[in-house]
Amino acid sequence: MFPGFPPGKTPLTPIPEPFFTELLPLVDHLGELKLTLYVFWRLNRMEGIFRYVREADIAADETFMQGMGGTPDEAEAALKDALARAVGRGTLLEAELEFGGARHTLYFVNTPKGRAAVQAIHQGRWKFTGTEAAPVEVLPPRPTLYQLYEENIGPLTPLIADTLKEAEETYPAEWIAEAIQLAVERNVRHWRYVDAILRRWQEEGRREREHRGDSEETGYDKYTSGPYGDFVEH
Repeated sequence: MFPGFPPGKTPLTPIPEPFFTELLPLVDHLGELKLTLYVFWRLNRMEGIFRYVREADIAADETFMQGMGGTPDEAEAALKDALARAVGRGTLLEAELEFGGARHTLYFVNTPKGRAAVQAIHQGRWKFTGTEAAPVEVLPPRPTLYQLYEENIGPLTPLIADTLKEAEETYPAEWIAEAIQLAVERNVRHWRYVDAILRRWQEEGRREREHRGDSEETGYDKYTSGPYGDFVEH
């Protein structure tokens, strides 16, 4: 028998309202229902933007698994069945990855973040962390050039948008992001300075942050003097 909830302040697990109004009427299997509620609880206890569970993580929870079957084999089979049902119903999304010499399946709740995470994995935007608790980190999408410009330099005008589009067709994306970062570090927040850096890299080659050890004045002069000085307003 359940002895009842303890007195005092008890931690709560948020559950989206559509679970009760849309999903719950559809769930007709006890194991699937248990698993779904468990996943909400477990993900709420985790950190990070993109949260997921693995079958092995759930199977390692002895308390939960005791309620899935009378024997370990029955519980394991019930867990696999519940995961398949939840994925088939659309409650959970799965993404398969290979790391550590084996294939692994990550399960996400079918939310906007969950869908974004699965899409990111399919696009290769993830990395192996090497940690047991969270071996995979899903990487957020890279900001577009237009976002980088607005966040670091200024408002986007139609003329600037055309200029940025031309730059995208001329230089690698990582060059442009690096040049904008350099402009921010030098506190020279206008596109002419960024363009001067890119032109110089294209003409002379780009070394990995060769300017990192330069002084503020020397680093600024490197891109504002000589043949590229006309592109920068002093």
